[in-house]
Amino acid sequence: MSRPNVLLITCDQWRGDCLSAAGHPVVKTPNVDALAGEGVLFRRHYGGAAPCSPARACLYTGLYQMNNRVCRNGSPLDARHGNVALSARAAGYDPTLFGYTDVAPDPRRLAPDDPRLRSYEGVLPGFSLRQLLPEHQKQWLSWLRTQAIDTGLGSPGIHYPANAQGKVGDDVSNAPPVYSKDQTPAAFLAGEFIRWLGEQENSAPWFGHISFISPHPPFIAPEPYNTMYDPADGAAFRRAANWQAEAQSHPYLAYDLGLQKRTKFVPGIDGNVRDWSEENFRRIRALYYGMISELDAQLGRIWEALKAAGSWDDTVVVLTSDHAEMMGDHFMLGKGGFFDASYHIPLIVRDPRRPRAAGSFVDSFTEAVDVFPTLLDLIGAAPEPHLDGRSLAHWLDGEEPADWRDAAHWEFDFRSIADGEAERHFGIGSRDCNLAVLRTEEFKYVHFGGGLPPLLFDLAEDPDELSNVAHDPAYLPVRLEFAEKMLAWRANHLDQSLALAELTKDGVVGHVSKTAGSRE
Repeated sequence: MSRPNVLLITCDQWRGDCLSAAGHPVVKTPNVDALAGEGVLFRRHYGGAAPCSPARACLYTGLYQMNNRVCRNGSPLDARHGNVALSARAAGYDPTLFGYTDVAPDPRRLAPDDPRLRSYEGVLPGFSLRQLLPEHQKQWLSWLRTQAIDTGLGSPGIHYPANAQGKVGDDVSNAPPVYSKDQTPAAFLAGEFIRWLGEQENSAPWFGHISFISPHPPFIAPEPYNTMYDPADGAAFRRAANWQAEAQSHPYLAYDLGLQKRTKFVPGIDGNVRDWSEENFRRIRALYYGMISELDAQLGRIWEALKAAGSWDDTVVVLTSDHAEMMGDHFMLGKGGFFDASYHIPLIVRDPRRPRAAGSFVDSFTEAVDVFPTLLDLIGAAPEPHLDGRSLAHWLDGEEPADWRDAAHWEFDFRSIADGEAERHFGIGSRDCNLAVLRTEEFKYVHFGGGLPPLLFDLAEDPDELSNVAHDPAYLPVRLEFAEKMLAWRANHLDQSLALAELTKDGVVGHVSKTAGSRE
């Protein structure tokens, strides 16, 4: 094949350790495992930010948060930045979206009363929209109504257990919802993609992006996935003796533990996440595992449809997530902060033209910003040198790239522009409400803005990230070394879109990045 089809799949809030191909002792993901058997599994892959909009900005633009500046859900993406959809379009594809991208548009390009400015759930420029599925899920709900499902409670109410009748107690239930395993949001999107696939002509390569919301909360699973996993199964949670000890370890943790509300994860249940019992955390984890298996089954439908259409051997498949899920570690659910559990995500890349490394895995650190340049490389469009990420194509050929990074990096911005909650709590400005992480094999350094104290974890001695040694005199040399490494990392990756060019008497020398406006 001259140019491959491309299928980019994102699965929202999927932990990188929760697939059987990665060695998880409980979770079973046979269809993901089959993909990994024909591709390369990147076992130390990390998201660049959290929550959804910042994480996806890193994925779609190939730029760290320090450069794309999407700080939270609702932060606009600067229209000057290129992205994976625009680049695919420039290469001759018609990139088509199923789901959502959570990209807030640049308000400078729109009229003040434009309704697109009332939501962060915009669509990344460059995508043709085949099936939108934002947070309200109205499109899915209307599809359910055609199948005689009562959707009167709407979203998130439809995600209550079917036997709840609008009333939920304090404990987590594994009772199924009113919809079946063939009627989940994932099943809906998979079906829409399969229908679209049947419309494609074999002569023209296509580019599809399926953005599944699973296994994002609410945590509820239809039969048989609601009882597929026993809450008693699974490793011990990575956390201190109690949430109070976690809160005392750092001011940011105390703040974050106080914010997390149960109803965000299981609709209708009041109270704070931190106060849930061990049993309830385990019940949630079992449901989360079930949601992953349900999603895996829908991925299997897609693999079979590609094979039936004769497209499997012509299609590059990239499977990843935006960010991960705390899933009870440190008495938390959701994402954000600095722990590995929020940022370690899956990545599998399968290119049928590169069978040499099929079934292999990579343990070097890779990052979300690498996905965009990798896709450009695989479709024959050279990645631009101003991007923060690097192509992973060498790994697909069984080769280790020269001078590969020896650390993972991510950022988290906890500013609250609309209501100023974080700013008031810490007594600092919006620009100071941030943290940055540098994580190597042996150590993890977390730098905070606003004068909040740093963190340093000796991962060899403390893999659960429980003991901050930043102020231990014995670790002072390490802390200084990592502070310098982080400074060097930031200096190296400051916006390079014009810094790699110089105007001379002979004209422009070097590289000028293409802007979104140029569409070139």
